Amino acid sequence: MQRPAFDDIFMELAVNLAKRSHCVKRHVGAVLTKDTRIISIGYNGPPSGTHNCDEEFPETGCPRDSKGGCSLALHAEQNAILYAVKNKTSVEGATLYVTLSPCLACARIIYTMGINKVVYLKSYAAFKGLASDEGIDFLEKFGVVTAQYTGTLENVTHMI
Repeated sequence: MQRPAFDDIFMELAVNLAKRSHCVKRHVGAVLTKDTRIISIGYNGPPSGTHNCDEEFPETGCPRDSKGGCSLALHAEQNAILYAVKNKTSVEGATLYVTLSPCLACARIIYTMGINKVVYLKSYAAFKGLASDEGIDFLEKFGVVTAQYTGTLENVTHMI
């Protein structure tokens, strides 16, 4: 039996975490690691204790904000970072595995928190119909290593 690479293990976990999302538009999962250890996980959705979009607004999802984004949802990256910090875990020097490349707002948070590397599965730009991945462009400009995942997800049966 061949041992799986950590990139495969962490991305498979991120894909499976995405299945926990209550968002009706897109399911996204994230795993924060440091030195081959998981330090936090997250998936997109509203803050704990508020509404679950698929239950409260099953047809349309949560109401849109003034810029057209979700008015309730935290992104998977935000949830993973916030949970780590809330539990007094340093994310500086960490690697983030995420199923959708970070948007520009999340990229700014990732950079500010000192995360060194981002490995993503799918392109946010492709999902949103944008010319480029602004978040990835930002991270690379300021020295954060980024890589699109190229491994195989053998233990995942269905991706959203």
